[in-house]
Amino acid sequence: MSPTELKTIPFNRTHISENELNYLTEAVRQGSTSGDGPFTHRAARLLREMTGSNHALLTTSCTHALEMSAILLDLRPGDEVIMPSFTFMSAANAYALRGAVPVFVDCRPDTLNVDERLIEAAITDRTRAIVVVHYAGVGCAMEIIGELTERHGLALVEDNAHGLGGFYQGRPLGSFGCMSTQSFHETKNVQCGEGGALLLNDAGLVARAEIIREKGTDRSRFFRGQVDKYRWIDIGSSYLPSDVLAAQLTSQLESFEKIQFRRHTAWHGYHKELADWATKNGVSQPMIPDGCAHPAHLYYLLLPDLENRQAFISHLSSRGVQATFHYQPLHTAPAGVRYGRVASGGCPVTEDVADRLVRLPLFADLDEADMTHVIDAVQTYRVS
Repeated sequence: MSPTELKTIPFNRTHISENELNYLTEAVRQGSTSGDGPFTHRAARLLREMTGSNHALLTTSCTHALEMSAILLDLRPGDEVIMPSFTFMSAANAYALRGAVPVFVDCRPDTLNVDERLIEAAITDRTRAIVVVHYAGVGCAMEIIGELTERHGLALVEDNAHGLGGFYQGRPLGSFGCMSTQSFHETKNVQCGEGGALLLNDAGLVARAEIIREKGTDRSRFFRGQVDKYRWIDIGSSYLPSDVLAAQLTSQLESFEKIQFRRHTAWHGYHKELADWATKNGVSQPMIPDGCAHPAHLYYLLLPDLENRQAFISHLSSRGVQATFHYQPLHTAPAGVRYGRVASGGCPVTEDVADRLVRLPLFADLDEADMTHVIDAVQTYRVS
């Protein structure tokens, strides 16, 4: 096969759900496409049902949901927020914007989640919150972390960008913290291009969260007829997405079970077919602890070292497979050094896995032929 004929499997391909185009048309034709319309309410209801959260507010991104959480925590300059170094920069940036100091803790070598054994040593009299990230949708050790937050009087925030549809000990991810955030970026299991949500499990936060999302005004109460005019009440920003995006998201959420079936089929296909190759080449596959049910958000492999990781990505690319690395340590990033601090002992596991991790293509429309193509490409690589 010549290079021009080589089949290419992208890292991600957005899935178009059953009613998506019809809902988009309906949203445009309903006469108003601004936020908080009919599809916004439908999507929020579906999210509440899926996660068990008391209240769901759609946002323009998970980043903005995290920024809202920082405002709701009333963070002040010098306050500290404990979080993993192995995560996306939005988690740290949201709190640094309020003047708080992100305190970076190392991850576990098995699940790549924040190492719960290291959190307590990072707590100081300035600590206000602990932010957990359920990497690949595999739940953190929530009973231990929850006990820590209660004992020290800290807020618990879940960055659940990977975890919609995941469970820990039978409980939905996103339902443990006082707040949790969701992402509906095009790479997520359900998506609307760009989008997110703030889920509120503390009813006392709901009223203020609505104000923050509506540019610091009580506009939502005005449209519900609860006040005769809306005014500037608090700090906030324009975090509310268009109802057109909510229409797309509503269709995706309604198709969640079908999407998940396809993603799990691909995830388990990789896991089974690559097991022997991984063992022979000293490559680690994802580990799912007992009590965790993951949503097949991503499938990764840990190569023995950086040299092999780079060679492996190049090898797959030459065979038409787009694979990619993932998070780079926040504690060594320029902004991480400037605005945060690393917990005692550093983050050696984070630095190690960041150099070795490769994500394989995984999306709802990855068919059997595509999956076979990826598996064959992987199995032709030999660790040096």
